[in-house]
Amino acid sequence: MSTTVEIRIACVMVGLPARGKTYLAKKIQRYLRWLGIDTEIFNVGCERQKLANRIDHTFFDFHNANGMSQREQAAETTLTAMIDWFDEGKGTVAIYDGTNCTRARRAWIHKELASRGIEVLFIESICQDESIIQSNIQDIISKNPDYHDMDPAVAEADFKQRVKHYEEMYETITEDHLTYLKIIDANQQCIINLVRGYLESRIVYFLMNVKIRPKSIWFSRHGESQFNVEDKIGGDADLSSRGQMYAARLPDLIKEHVGDRPLTVWTSSMKRTIQTASQLPYPKKSWKALDELNTGVCDGMTYAEIEEKYPEDFARRDEDKFNYRYRGGESYRDLVLRVEPIIMELERHDNILLVAHQATLRCIFAYFLDVGHDELPYIKVPLHTLIELIPNAHGCEKHYYRGNIEAVDTFRPKGDRVTKLKDTDTSNAGAIGEIADAKNPILPLSPKLYPKKSTTH
Repeated sequence: MSTTVEIRIACVMVGLPARGKTYLAKKIQRYLRWLGIDTEIFNVGCERQKLANRIDHTFFDFHNANGMSQREQAAETTLTAMIDWFDEGKGTVAIYDGTNCTRARRAWIHKELASRGIEVLFIESICQDESIIQSNIQDIISKNPDYHDMDPAVAEADFKQRVKHYEEMYETITEDHLTYLKIIDANQQCIINLVRGYLESRIVYFLMNVKIRPKSIWFSRHGESQFNVEDKIGGDADLSSRGQMYAARLPDLIKEHVGDRPLTVWTSSMKRTIQTASQLPYPKKSWKALDELNTGVCDGMTYAEIEEKYPEDFARRDEDKFNYRYRGGESYRDLVLRVEPIIMELERHDNILLVAHQATLRCIFAYFLDVGHDELPYIKVPLHTLIELIPNAHGCEKHYYRGNIEAVDTFRPKGDRVTKLKDTDTSNAGAIGEIADAKNPILPLSPKLYPKKSTTH
């Protein structure tokens, strides 16, 4: 008789204030949720603010007995909440976000978690780049309730004194028996110790690809294709006459909104994306991973034909579009796994313009915009529109720039039956609907943790 082992992992952040710990914690959470792994952040600072709000830097002096007592209480309350979350079966990965800057604190955390069978991965962020630190400080004091309505110069001076208190007691991770990843100067150097498990390794690999710097990533669907005009899905059709007009317009659209910065263009291996990018004066790279969702036996059919020939399949797709797999083809769940290497590359590189397909871009946008699996297949990605995403510590900005060339509207709202395509001006409004938490798991680590939903093949 086979048994399954429940996997529970706690990622414990380590580092001085303003070193990017919370930024990394949120990146981990968004990445794992995108993959379908229930993940939650437990922030010690938020709990501390419930006990003592609007305090100055002296609260963080290690000689301040009252301050130390309240900080220890916040750490214990937060850890207890995290353990309860695990015990209630609410998820697989928890992130304990705090400074955790002494060996004694880390030993206590490790003992409490390991004794309950929870795997512990310490993630230390070390930064000596003053420009990054200063940028982080400005971001923190603009959002931290401790500095609400305070003069920015006074707030900055107080925060820097707070950091000095931590520096007096700070002990970098050297404990050889602990599992840890040490990230130095925004991935200029990484040190890994005793990382063994599959999911731990995947988290570490992801973090080693994350670059903490401001950047824009540019996207466009291919121009309108002949299949779009004919209301057919899939295929490898050429551009329509209006799609060709968009390809001719795209260089000027990019020059207008991107400027003279150098770009590298990534396309799929399909003709309609390659033709759309053909007039762009930049280096180009074709990725098979960016190809459109494989629609299997339905390739080249209209939705009306699919509904008539495969009515049960059509109904199942409307009921659960993320998990529905075309016969002989793919599901959105499959597509998320296929584009994961693209996500890693986008995290590593700057100045990328990606020309791809509606379903492919939905999966990529869902990662950056933290959209759950229920809503992922309904993200609007209009034709003939240049899209800019700007990732930051708290999420992602998005901007839509119209090409002012008409195209059919290929969007089908949730629950809609067959809708006849119509001409549209591809409005900028309404990029995404309601955002739902990701509930559907992807990584097949354990049948208990990741139950399969029935799909049609």
